[in-house]
Amino acid sequence: MKNLFTIGEMAKLHNTTMKTLRYYDEIELLRPIKVDLTNGYRYYSTEQFEQLNTIHYLKKLGFSLKQIKSHLDHRDIDGFLGLLEKQKNLTEQKIKELEQINRSFQNRIKDITFAREITELGVVRVLKMNERKIVRLMSKMDTAPKMEVSLRQLENLSNMNSSIFIGGVGLTVDQRNIKENKFEEYNSIFISIEEEDIQSPLVTTFAEGNYASIYYTGEHHDSSPYYNILLDYIKKNSLQIIGDSIERTIIDQYISKDKKDHVTEIQIPVSY
Repeated sequence: MKNLFTIGEMAKLHNTTMKTLRYYDEIELLRPIKVDLTNGYRYYSTEQFEQLNTIHYLKKLGFSLKQIKSHLDHRDIDGFLGLLEKQKNLTEQKIKELEQINRSFQNRIKDITFAREITELGVVRVLKMNERKIVRLMSKMDTAPKMEVSLRQLENLSNMNSSIFIGGVGLTVDQRNIKENKFEEYNSIFISIEEEDIQSPLVTTFAEGNYASIYYTGEHHDSSPYYNILLDYIKKNSLQIIGDSIERTIIDQYISKDKKDHVTEIQIPVSY
């Protein structure tokens, strides 16, 4: 038939599937121009090519089929511009989120690479640290399940997606417990957020200053001997503990099944 194309020909010409075209027919997004009542065959015309192209174009821009149908049913400039503006704003937000995720990946790669190259494990150093932005949930924890529950609570209260803060999670020990050798009783869990724009009452900072720091092979539950090493160093060098310790496992069981690869850092803020 002149200027008519079967559903198979239409699908092939527009790099789509017959199933898709049947669905478009079902939801009245793109109806065949003719249906043969004797055999049920659907036929499309060249006049419908541009309509299908428009559907594909808007889908690639991220519009839903419902939005596309609404536009095609009520075609007007203001409505179309409104759709584009809305999708533009959503796209900009996605770009911002992806940039945050990319920075998290870059920092995680840097962290792990640095941890693998440490040659002096178990050695104390006093580091000058800049102020660090975090979200922090005060909560007593002494078991792994409690830590996981607290992390989920912190994530939800801060409206954060876990992919954003991959590798930026840590724990703190109250300075009074440090002095009493209670190293496995944590008083908070935190997430490093760097420059991320997160609006939450839980946003705070670790203060700029000097931190007695040690890296060791192991995870949080292996920390006690290394706290003792830090405390000996602090005492011998006449330093004063002025805040809660910061613990962060950089390489753990989820990165390597070999326990010899696991690396944790402890930092204790000190003054001379």
